[in-house]
Amino acid sequence: MSAGTPTLGTLLRHLIEHLDGAVEQAYQQAGLDYRPRYTPVIRALMAQGPVSLRVISREARISHSAVSQTVSQMVNDGLVELQPGSDGRERIVTLTPRARAMLPALERQWSATNAAAERLDAELSAPLSGILREALEALEREPFDTRIEKAAAELPKPRRRS
Repeated sequence: MSAGTPTLGTLLRHLIEHLDGAVEQAYQQAGLDYRPRYTPVIRALMAQGPVSLRVISREARISHSAVSQTVSQMVNDGLVELQPGSDGRERIVTLTPRARAMLPALERQWSATNAAAERLDAELSAPLSGILREALEALEREPFDTRIEKAAAELPKPRRRS
């Protein structure tokens, strides 16, 4: 691999920059004070009603830490409220009236985003959404850190300099 050849991580970051930047711009143009990273939390709350961070993490398939950080930002933006749960450690996340009022406009944006993604998929040699699902399933079977360890074990050992 040459120094000018982008690696997987670089390609993925560049793709996310293109996608998230365009989606965020579409929200702004629609007059929505909203970030793309809020969508999994909003969708989980729409499907489940008020629930714990743990349930959102499971429903959205993102880490508890990422959910906690996102929910904190959403509290600051007035989109969700936190209430104590059944035990002292659990917090229940609830949509605010402001967030509920945004739902029709958000659903319209999500429909437009999904239609644009389908059009992008149609231009590619294989649908990006399908490849991403396959990659995530493969990484659930064998995490990337395990794959790196196996690949490193197969490389020749570096020679020591004397």
